[in-house]
Amino acid sequence: MLVGAGLKRSGHKREEILASARSLFLREGYADAGMEVVARAAGVSTATLYAYFPGKADLFRAIVMETVSGVAAPVREAVRVKGDARTRLTALACAYANFFSQPDSRALFRVVTSERRRFEDVAEYLLQSARDELGGAAIAVINDLVKTGELKVEKASWAASQLMGMLDHVTLVLGLSAGDEVQPRRPLREIAEDAVETFLARYGARGQGG
Repeated sequence: MLVGAGLKRSGHKREEILASARSLFLREGYADAGMEVVARAAGVSTATLYAYFPGKADLFRAIVMETVSGVAAPVREAVRVKGDARTRLTALACAYANFFSQPDSRALFRVVTSERRRFEDVAEYLLQSARDELGGAAIAVINDLVKTGELKVEKASWAASQLMGMLDHVTLVLGLSAGDEVQPRRPLREIAEDAVETFLARYGARGQGG
């Protein structure tokens, strides 16, 4: 029991450190987020911090890799939405647009991109995870709708890229260029619905595009 309790406390402390470090890295960037600052923010000594993470690079890798595993959960949930093509695609597009409108999502991509030369493996992991999680969700929905005869698509991955591409500029790119907190002028749902209508006009079977 004592060993189990100790492991639980250790895991909890590690999560507290990661949460504090994540906030600092996303806000200040890698270069300006020193280990001493992280230790103070997490309420631990630098010795304790180094016991969990031998160096700042190790901490940064852990932050990115563990954050990526959970960020796309709402998009994965959207795959389970039931309904016709318009309903399912709109749910997916809304989740995707919301994901890339979140300041933390934008900051994560910005920080990792800015540190790509130093952490090429981390950048590749982030991009591959985004393709697998986000692109995979879109491909799954599109393939389902092809099977039901609601879409006519030559290659699902190409179609998915086109749908997501209509949302990237007004969400992720806007944040990276104008600031993590900046939001589109139009409501996200309206943006998503317009993208879906354009997508259905191109790929919808008869009766779906109109």
